[in-house]
Parts: sequence; structure tokens; C-alpha cells
Amino acid sequence: MTQDFSLTQEDLMAKYLFIESRDPYDSADSPNLLELVKGVRERNQDVMLFLIQNGVLATRDGARHSERYRDLARAGVSVLADSFSLRERAIDRVVDGVKPAEIERLVGLLLEPGTKAIWH
Repeated sequence: MTQDFSLTQEDLMAKYLFIESRDPYDSADSPNLLELVKGVRERNQDVMLFLIQNGVLATRDGARHSERYRDLARAGVSVLADSFSLRERAIDRVVDGVKPAEIERLVGLLLEPGTKAIWH
């Protein structure tokens, strides 16, 4: 028996919301998530990356790995960083392409119809 792996209309209209709570300094698989985000965006999907908790650490302007977030934003991924997480970690300047956002924004995004959320 063969399986049908074709995309449905719902898949084609989905919004993908990736939530990253880990930092690339401590979590070896964090870069893999960013590659997945990039790959989904390259398939012309609507993709958003919301960084929360330690996931915001590499967004500091000039930090190692910060260019990954800038590159994702340039590729059309909406990259948001939780404002509270930024304040708690004393990050006041983020790399170009990353926009601070309140946690309420994340809740709203999760409740939007057609959103497929992936939390790491």
C-alpha cells in the first residue's frame, strides 16, 4: 500500500509558527530548527519565528549566531522576540530583522485559524 504525501489545500494555506525557547549556545539542535524554518520558508510558506526565554540570547546585536536571525528575516521569515525575555536578559539592542513583541502577540498567533505551531 502506498501513502499519499501530497499537500492538501489546508497545508498550502497554513501559517507556520515556530517557537524557540532554547539558545544555540546550550542546545546543539537549535541550529536544526532554524534550518527547518528556512526550508519551510523556501517552499513559499508563511513562516513566523517567535523567540522566547533563552531563545532570545543570540538575537543580541553582535552576538555569535545573530546573523542567522538576520538572514531568516531577509528571506521573508517574520522573526519576533519576546520583550519580557529580552528585558530579563538585559538585551536592549537586537540584530536587524528581529522585532520585539509582547507575549500576547504569541497567544494571538497561536489562536489564528490555519496556524500550525511547532515549539522547540
